[in-house]
Amino acid sequence: MISVIPSEVEESRRKSEKVVMRYQNYFVYVLTNADRNTVLYIGVTNSLERRASEHSLGLGSAFARRSNAHKLIYFEAYPDPTSAIAREKQLKRWNRAKKEALITRRNPEWRDLFNVMYALQPIGGTR
Repeated sequence: MISVIPSEVEESRRKSEKVVMRYQNYFVYVLTNADRNTVLYIGVTNSLERRASEHSLGLGSAFARRSNAHKLIYFEAYPDPTSAIAREKQLKRWNRAKKEALITRRNPEWRDLFNVMYALQPIGGTR
């Protein structure tokens, strides 16, 4: 029987993987429908990029699909899921005016932050 002793590199990698998992971000995010901004959808995720992509492809929640809510207009990062879920619940209890004020403070033009984060431009020009 051969016994394998992990190298220092492998042990170091294992430790760093544990640190990364421990400090993973969780996000509370707000979507709206791009054409009218009449719907505000609030959600929570551990991968903002993946979840925003899912919503834009119509793979998000049934409510977001029905409402055509796939424009990412606001998000906050949290170090753990409990904090993110608590904030999501808090925002969902707010009235529309309070939610709009929060969004407008950080994103006055209600630009699609997914496009801004990844510098996406429509074919044939700028927005």
